Amino acid sequence: MRGEVKLWSFTQDPAAVASYGPLETQDGTRHFKIEALRPTKDYFVARIAGVADRKAAEELRNLELYIPRARLPGIEEADTFYHADLVGLQALTKNGATIGTVLAIHNFGASDVIEIKLATGGEPLLVPFTDATVPEIDLDARHIVVVPPVETE
Repeated sequence: MRGEVKLWSFTQDPAAVASYGPLETQDGTRHFKIEALRPTKDYFVARIAGVADRKAAEELRNLELYIPRARLPGIEEADTFYHADLVGLQALTKNGATIGTVLAIHNFGASDVIEIKLATGGEPLLVPFTDATVPEIDLDARHIVVVPPVETE
């Protein structure tokens, strides 16, 4: 209503999304300034500059918006990473054998999950992003070590 949109924030402090400046489309060609933000149970309701009615808001449905990395705060804590830093890293076994490449980090509600494109092809591997399944992350060497959970029958 009134041009407001639902907004899901994936920043560490979800409400901070409004403080990082305009949101952008992935290609950076469109920018969206948040004028007002109010929380609801599972998402925010945002008023976006230039979006004045329901029709304009509906045109933004399912649009993924981003904050350019340069506007995000630096990371000072050990073992803390931006998801974007992990995408593209090589996934290795403890023995150094290649499993594949990190495609994405997802959160379907319970916790983070790493999606790995397998070097052998086929369906991507999804593993929980925990200390047990990802005991090592080396950004300098551009790899992670993955210990997939043991399947029980």
